[in-house]
Amino acid sequence: MPGTRKLGRTSEHRTAMLRAMVTFLLENGKIETTVTRAKEVRAMTEKYITLAKVNNLSNKRQALAFITKEDVVAKLFNEIAPKYAEVNGGYCRIVRVGPRRGDAAEMAIIELI
Repeated sequence: MPGTRKLGRTSEHRTAMLRAMVTFLLENGKIETTVTRAKEVRAMTEKYITLAKVNNLSNKRQALAFITKEDVVAKLFNEIAPKYAEVNGGYCRIVRVGPRRGDAAEMAIIELI
């Protein structure tokens, strides 16, 4: 089935959750979540890192439309994207860390390489 995963949420809730998680990952460099969410966050994060490689006003506005904090967008364009200037994709790593205690959901740590 092509497209994104639904993650058991309405489209508005899913978009809000992904925006928050992408913002937090770019801000801190590492988050712990479920494997399924981590895969979706990786796709969105890599999209915006690739976008930030070309530093122009249009790309900054596109990033600001999705990422919730202006200082994180500034960090993305000034620090994160230049670090990956020669790399074509693969900016994030997902490491599985075993089941969650409460409901045995498969957990993972997603981090910027």
